[in-house]
Amino acid sequence: MPDTAACPAGPAHPGPARYTATFIFAKKQFDDDFHRLDQAIAMAARTTPGYLGEEAWEDPARGLYANVYYWESLEALEALIRHPAHQQAKAAQSRWLDGYRVIIAQVLREYGDGLPGPALL
Repeated sequence: MPDTAACPAGPAHPGPARYTATFIFAKKQFDDDFHRLDQAIAMAARTTPGYLGEEAWEDPARGLYANVYYWESLEALEALIRHPAHQQAKAAQSRWLDGYRVIIAQVLREYGDGLPGPALL
């Protein structure tokens, strides 16, 4: 395996491993049930030990949205996945979403010119 510290893409981030869960989706119509569950999931994430922060992105040309959650560990992420509000939303997702994809990834490096982000919290 190559030495990531010498990688031209940037040095490995300092400190322990971190993880992201990226939820990419195309939306249908959101209703009160969606907004209630969305708020419950956001609160559950923010109060889960190991939560580091979140970001949201939109690709209007393709009609896609993305929420990125940052975690100290896979165990912290899995705690959110097991949360009842998350399970309820997952079971009903076809009411509100026109497709989705989830990407779980380990953060190998993070660099930039000082722009703060959730992973720096």
